[in-house]
Amino acid sequence: MLKKLLPVLLAITILLTACGPQGTPTLAPAEVEGTAISAAWTIVAMTQLAIPTATPVPPTETPSPTPLPTFTPQPLPTLQLSIPTATKSATGACDGILNMAEAGPQSQIRVENESGGTATFSLYLGKPNAFAQCGFVPGLSPLSKNGSVIVSIPKGEYYAYALIAYPNGSSSNASGYVNNRIGDNHMFVVKIKKEVIVVP
Repeated sequence: MLKKLLPVLLAITILLTACGPQGTPTLAPAEVEGTAISAAWTIVAMTQLAIPTATPVPPTETPSPTPLPTFTPQPLPTLQLSIPTATKSATGACDGILNMAEAGPQSQIRVENESGGTATFSLYLGKPNAFAQCGFVPGLSPLSKNGSVIVSIPKGEYYAYALIAYPNGSSSNASGYVNNRIGDNHMFVVKIKKEVIVVP
């Protein structure tokens, strides 16, 4: 009985072995290296084929039968510089800093802060004076409560303005006009009040 089953079992075993999963074949390291080198040389060859060849382009311009016009340089205009004089009229806006060096003779005024707070003070010469100068007087510092300062300014009528900050955190402003008349023998006193700037 066993002799009859043995060929059948052997045939079934062979069939099962043939139909079973196969192992994945592996490459030897030398084969992997050879494949990589071959792929690299293939890429290099394809890159070389893709580079366009330089072909000379024939010139398309033909010389003009008529000569081109020549450029003749023109002389540049001369710039006339002038020094401001007492009769010269001002040009431009007066919204910059007053040129103290060219604004003519100066005299002193005393500015006193009687506003009760710290006053940020400014003087503005809104119209050109006799020396064609106008603008803001430079270098004025804030005045502390009851503080004072002496300022030298050129002749002219100035608009005076002060922004006042009080110790309690509130603020106000004061303004007025100061006419500096050079030639008078006394120093003008300009007083900053809570709402107005006066020359007593």
